[in-house]
Amino acid sequence: MTPRAPIFGMETNPGAYNGTPAALAGRALENQTGELSAQQQYAIGLFLSCLYTIFLFPIGFVGNILILVVNISFREKMTIPDLYFINLAAADLVLVADSLIEVFNLDEQYYDIAVLCTFMSLFLQINMYSSVFFLTWMSFDRYLALAQAMRCSLFRTKHRARLSCGLIWMASVSATLVPFTAAHLQHAGDVCFCFADVKEIQWLEVTLGFIIPFAIIGLCSSLIVRALVKAHRHRGLRPRRQKALRMIFTVVLVFFICWLPENVFISVHLLQRTQPGTAPCQQSIRHAYPLTGHIVNLAAFSNSCLNPLIYSFLGETFRDKLRLYMEQKTNVSALNRFCHAALKAAMPDSTEQPEVRCSSVA
Repeated sequence: MTPRAPIFGMETNPGAYNGTPAALAGRALENQTGELSAQQQYAIGLFLSCLYTIFLFPIGFVGNILILVVNISFREKMTIPDLYFINLAAADLVLVADSLIEVFNLDEQYYDIAVLCTFMSLFLQINMYSSVFFLTWMSFDRYLALAQAMRCSLFRTKHRARLSCGLIWMASVSATLVPFTAAHLQHAGDVCFCFADVKEIQWLEVTLGFIIPFAIIGLCSSLIVRALVKAHRHRGLRPRRQKALRMIFTVVLVFFICWLPENVFISVHLLQRTQPGTAPCQQSIRHAYPLTGHIVNLAAFSNSCLNPLIYSFLGETFRDKLRLYMEQKTNVSALNRFCHAALKAAMPDSTEQPEVRCSSVA
């Protein structure tokens, strides 16, 4: 996840000065056109940020909180996929909350400060890696559950699932801090050093954060589809497995659509040759095509907003838990109101009424 650069901020070239009226008029027209272009870019970026905040941000923020609250409320009935859902929701929730800073970073120049740029990059990469790694591992776990149920029943235990979650978080932190340490030692003397601008780090983000996870997710999904099709030929495809098949296609499609633009954008920038004479501070991807970078950043954040819909709200297990959770909360308040109303009607003249508390039935 690459921090954005300010969209305003025009570079001025202190070149040779030509004081003729025609030259002055041409330069004024050029500056006016450039300002208009910058204003248009700012307006488009602000409009897209508002759309994201109004439509996608509430889904991601509320959805991930519901996943955490509902699954923790039914911790005694927590399954192995639920454990992965909780960790994925925690990583996505942090990314969604941080996205409000990112999507409105249009002209505040947050990341022109090297320390702030590096800190935000570290924070984003840890949660980005954890979100992508959990998506990848959940695809592998789903393959074990659906296609290799008999062989892997001993492997898929809650203890091993908790261990897997811990290892995924450790891998996310290591994939961020180890390259950061090496890059910091290499660029310790650079005034404009930002962790997000190191090309080796960007290549690692593209490879480890997209290409390898997408290959694993695609392979596991294809194996699951083949197993489900084989089951359909022998004894028919049950409705639950049909829904699992639709969810698999949705997962792969959404992951690909959301993360592909940003990784293509970074890759194209990395493959371009640096223009000779360009200042080191201006070689960053943050200063190249800021509007395009803003759009692909929004697309990447959208994956964390859509994950609750795909993994939980489209799944029957979480819908049943959510329905039961809402019924319990509604019944408790409604039952308490009913008890207080009945007590007041039975003893209208009583000055001291004993406290009556009605408990809900689980």
